Amino acid sequence: MNIVTKKEFLDNKSSYIKKIKVGAVFIYPTDTIYGLGCNATNSKAVKRIRKIKQRDTAPFSVAVPSKKWIKDNCIVSKEAEKWLKKLPGPYTLLLKLKSKKAVATAVNPKTDILGVRIPNNWFSKIVKEANIPIVSTSANITKKQHMTSLKDLNKTVAKQVDFIIYEGKKQGKPSEIVMLYEKKVKVIQR
Repeated sequence: MNIVTKKEFLDNKSSYIKKIKVGAVFIYPTDTIYGLGCNATNSKAVKRIRKIKQRDTAPFSVAVPSKKWIKDNCIVSKEAEKWLKKLPGPYTLLLKLKSKKAVATAVNPKTDILGVRIPNNWFSKIVKEANIPIVSTSANITKKQHMTSLKDLNKTVAKQVDFIIYEGKKQGKPSEIVMLYEKKVKVIQR
């Protein structure tokens, strides 16, 4: 496991983006907590995250490059348009995919619903520059404590990632989930 600061990451940004595109699994800061991520179009990398999290089939959310990416790849209703205006922010919007080819099947193997995020954090600019969706799931083993600092990083998780971008303790909680794929909108606070 290699721990890098925001500055170290940004100083070597193009190298790290290349690593992400070819399948690196990493921990990164969001506007809420630390996320476990990889290129969401790379099945092999997504399967590594499933193994790390010990999560066989439950869908993963993704941090996306832009609102345009969401509109190009998801069905966006008038109500969903209102929520898109709140991005970037601490929300995961659940939308129906137009095409399952937008992300690897391993991201959401049993559904055509995708959770999309644009965190209000500097790392969103990296996602935009890479121009690929990044898996955005909490950096933990499923149902265990999520990571807010290196102090509470699960050692098993730490051993299985390629690198960690660390910027100090996070004070947030996981993002709110907004179900926008049915007629009635439902907001789930975690």
